[in-house]
Amino acid sequence: MPDFMLFLHQDLRTGPIRSPEEMLAVTREYIAWAERMRAEGRLKGTERLSNDPGKVLRPKGGRIAVTDGPYAETKEIIGGYFAISAADYDEACRIAESCPHLKYGGRIEVRQFYTM
Repeated sequence: MPDFMLFLHQDLRTGPIRSPEEMLAVTREYIAWAERMRAEGRLKGTERLSNDPGKVLRPKGGRIAVTDGPYAETKEIIGGYFAISAADYDEACRIAESCPHLKYGGRIEVRQFYTM
């Protein structure tokens, strides 16, 4: 069965400020969803990423340039990912539709990957 990455994109400019209690409830929704995927044998891995844009390495004039990235002015981050198994893109998208991330204003990028 093919494997897919669900990249969780979030616009930093939108979304209400949540209380600690609300954040805990949201976190529990994500955990419950991941546990359901694990119980179905679909979950291959997941991690939450930090809220910074990270770094980008590029070859430049025979050297490696390291910059903030992907764009210093970015307003959207990839906040995390889920790696899942699905029969095809259609099924992977149906699975992604059930992820709580969409409920909270995020978007999900679905990409197939190959294990090396």
